[in-house]
Amino acid sequence: MIGNRGLFAPAAGLVLVLTTGFFAVQDAVGRDEGSLARSALTVIAPAAAGGGWDLAAREFQQATRTESIVNSVQVVNVPGAGGTIGLGQLQQLEADPTTVMITGAAMVGGVEMGGSSARLSDVTPIARLTDDYEVIAVPAHSPWETLDDFLDDWRENPDIPVGGGSAGSPDHLVAGQLAEAAELDPSELHYTPHAGGGELTLSLLSDAHGTVQIGVSGFNDFRDLIEGDRLRALAVVAPERLEGVDVPTTSELGYPSVDLVNWRGVVAAPGVSDEEQAELLEITEEMYQAQTWQDAIERNRWEPSWAGPEEFAGFLSEEETRIRTLMVDLGLIDEA
Repeated sequence: MIGNRGLFAPAAGLVLVLTTGFFAVQDAVGRDEGSLARSALTVIAPAAAGGGWDLAAREFQQATRTESIVNSVQVVNVPGAGGTIGLGQLQQLEADPTTVMITGAAMVGGVEMGGSSARLSDVTPIARLTDDYEVIAVPAHSPWETLDDFLDDWRENPDIPVGGGSAGSPDHLVAGQLAEAAELDPSELHYTPHAGGGELTLSLLSDAHGTVQIGVSGFNDFRDLIEGDRLRALAVVAPERLEGVDVPTTSELGYPSVDLVNWRGVVAAPGVSDEEQAELLEITEEMYQAQTWQDAIERNRWEPSWAGPEEFAGFLSEEETRIRTLMVDLGLIDEA
């Protein structure tokens, strides 16, 4: 079993990331000090370039630029600690109306894992945008042709490791749900965390000792390798099959309780006025309805899941409770 809060204990490297990222955000805001969000907007991607949060931030940037919704839009990457470094920096930009951040389910888990003082309830909700579905995959040469093939072996040998992203991420939580569905003790799950989808795919494609032979990640992390027949998708964690993707869902395979969805949303700094929140909502609504964003949804196999500020705030509260309960079941955090 993986240890809990120690995984995100501050270290020298983390402090460097925090400091560097904070100055990057401050510089980005400072260059356009006094301008409204329509003139210049900074979008924080609370992860390194190339991941799901970064992809959503870049698509947001592209849509607002292409559709001339905002004059100048830039993305600032602030990686670290399951997104909580970025969350902490947004919290420090109190009342700044020209900065937003992409958030998602992984940040809820990151807050719980790291004991972060910053929480999503501290910032200003703008909108929920999309659902980004998880996929369970194995190398193309794997003897596991179906999800049931794997589960049969897993029941016989619960020590089989399952790979995914950081501890407490949606990948990890899906693996825990899968263990429960297989009637295994989720607290005994042998989960192998990776820095991102790229590192995980390298492990899946390697035969070296210590690599994993089954992994959970966002569909876009595995997409090219699945389409290139280098990985075999056993199941997608979604209520319905993804359009154009011939892979069964966990529900249709008889495991409806494996249902965690990795969503994406937009939040702003705490303390913005009602008028400033309304302007950021208007910008986000225009972006969401634009053809450029609709093309991004189709291209990335996202599912539209719009919710405005009040509904989004209620959803965040429910999601915090749900994810915390699952993390307690996994033994990642102590029950309050």
